Amino acid sequence: MTLLSAPLSRRMTVPVDIAGVKVGGGHPVVVQSMTNTDTADIPATVAQVAALARAGSELVRITVDRDEAAAAVPHIRDQLAKRGVNVPLIGDFHYIGHKLLADHPACAEALAKYRINPGNVGFKAKRDTQFADIIEMAIRYGKPVRIGVNWGSLDQELLTHLMDQNAAEGSPKTAREVMHEAIVQSGLISAARAEEIGLPRNRIVISAKVSQVQDLVAVYCELAKRSDYALHLGLTEAGMGSKGLVASSAAMGLLLQQGIGDTIRFSLTPEPGGDRTREVIAAQELLQTMGFRSFVPVVAACPGCGRTTSTVFQELARDIQDHIRVSMPVWKEKYPGVEALNLAVMGCIVNGPGESKHADIGISLPGTGETPAAPVFIDGQKAMTLRGPRIVEEFKTIVEEYIERRFGSRDVAAE
Repeated sequence: MTLLSAPLSRRMTVPVDIAGVKVGGGHPVVVQSMTNTDTADIPATVAQVAALARAGSELVRITVDRDEAAAAVPHIRDQLAKRGVNVPLIGDFHYIGHKLLADHPACAEALAKYRINPGNVGFKAKRDTQFADIIEMAIRYGKPVRIGVNWGSLDQELLTHLMDQNAAEGSPKTAREVMHEAIVQSGLISAARAEEIGLPRNRIVISAKVSQVQDLVAVYCELAKRSDYALHLGLTEAGMGSKGLVASSAAMGLLLQQGIGDTIRFSLTPEPGGDRTREVIAAQELLQTMGFRSFVPVVAACPGCGRTTSTVFQELARDIQDHIRVSMPVWKEKYPGVEALNLAVMGCIVNGPGESKHADIGISLPGTGETPAAPVFIDGQKAMTLRGPRIVEEFKTIVEEYIERRFGSRDVAAE
């Protein structure tokens, strides 16, 4: 078994510009998300898009499923702009996208990209004409298109043809392998058709969504082998809670490690009324953990054991992490480079001092039975020892002062 110590070099794909967001072509992997509001509800959709953008989503997809939703799109864009939120909006079209784009030219113009599913863009004789209608709209308005194949709505005629073809061969493939091939062909055939109609190659992104980890890896490896289109990664219907997080991380982590993937989304099922921004945070954490990008300062914290029966270090780690997330929108503007900061919040003397020395700022809290003192390390050197009931507040102040001293000076120098 070969151990991979660092991410492999990125697969070079044709770059795509989505309203200023660069995808593919060696650019950093882009994080995107999708709203779950009724797009026709303008205030709710504006609020959720703004929240996703604040959390770090660089592209946001919205459902455009009927006239009311299409009519709302330019108003959503305008209200976001008034808030200072300029995240590109992607329109998600199924079944009647050709009609909605034709009937609502303001929607067609306001969207930064169109997403179409070749499995349900139309059926029988209408498929080619309705697909062509959408591509021609994209050409007219200068918009890129994501051709988003999904195994739940795969072109059944193509799948049946490949199944019949496979059955006639002497050494047939498994049904699973045939499905993989159908997904790959659906994306590549549709992309080729879009190019024939006149859509430039640098305005095409392909995705091939399935819900099982090994299927996703197999399909995207084949797509990467057979094309140089920019690829959007995502495990569809990933699920809720830890299941969705683990499955998505495993699937996309394996592909990213091979240099495959230009944009990613965690398709997590939120708890009822849950926070949609969790999928953005998960995507950022995957990319940061794997060493592809830095989004927020990293907080290392020990898992706890019998030496750490106090909850102080857990509370401090949580508070620091929450504080960072809330502060990042301001910090990014005020302290360039702050996302590279590393902090450590440790719970006892075993690994606490050592881990803290490796961080930019670290604190080693006292474990069970230890002297009630918390040494603080800054840039690898012991700077002070905190004692008493205000350790948490004092450490937060130290972190803030360090950020101002180290990253604030960068801002001043840049000016």
